[in-house]
Amino acid sequence: MPVLTCRGLRKEFGDHVVLDGLDLTVDEHQVVALIGASGSGKSTLLRCVNLLEELDDGVIELDGAEISDPRVNPDLVRRRIGMVFQSYNLFPHLTVLENVTLAPRRVHRRARAEAEAQARELLDRVGLGAKADAYPDRLSGGQQQRVAIVRALANSPRLMLLDEVTSALDPELVGEVLAMIRDLKADGMTMVLATHEMGFAREVADQVCFLDGGRVVEAGPPAQVLGEPTQPRTRQFLRRIIEAGRL
Repeated sequence: MPVLTCRGLRKEFGDHVVLDGLDLTVDEHQVVALIGASGSGKSTLLRCVNLLEELDDGVIELDGAEISDPRVNPDLVRRRIGMVFQSYNLFPHLTVLENVTLAPRRVHRRARAEAEAQARELLDRVGLGAKADAYPDRLSGGQQQRVAIVRALANSPRLMLLDEVTSALDPELVGEVLAMIRDLKADGMTMVLATHEMGFAREVADQVCFLDGGRVVEAGPPAQVLGEPTQPRTRQFLRRIIEAGRL
């Protein structure tokens, strides 16, 4: 059974159709990379999956259970989904340790000692153990983004959603965040990530989905979609990426 199934997703903002009958399936331990131009629907898709946006039509299932039904409690769903945004969204008045343990303690009702032990273990794994008592403004952008990913992992999510997590970083900081995502893949984490990093999508994704006009125009293994695309719109998009020196 797939971890995530999206069928016929439609989302409109006024007269603008952002998702137009989109279908997507993500199997367990699979990494799916969403690529496409700005405005193609990548971020909106992730926000709909995490129930931050209400669908106009369509069905989203997590482990076979529909989560897009308006009667479903979105807070209960979000306990099983980790989401990391373009901006780090760390609480500036809390230390790294406090940021990471806030949801496990407040939402999952874990004891402080248990939550802190898990947080320190996760921070150690990504080389940030020494920063546990630091405040976000004392960290680099790459460190803050890694803390944001650790914060999502602290809830033991079934599914991770990553929305352009390197787009706000200086080029020299991108590598440390991408290395962390590689480690998550090695651990078997199921992930859907929107990215402009085509080389990274080729390396880490099991499936690449090219979105255009709110639909999945082409999907398949990275070597096929990025190397030998079959759809004219995909080829046009990749030509522009190559011309910009990003592939």
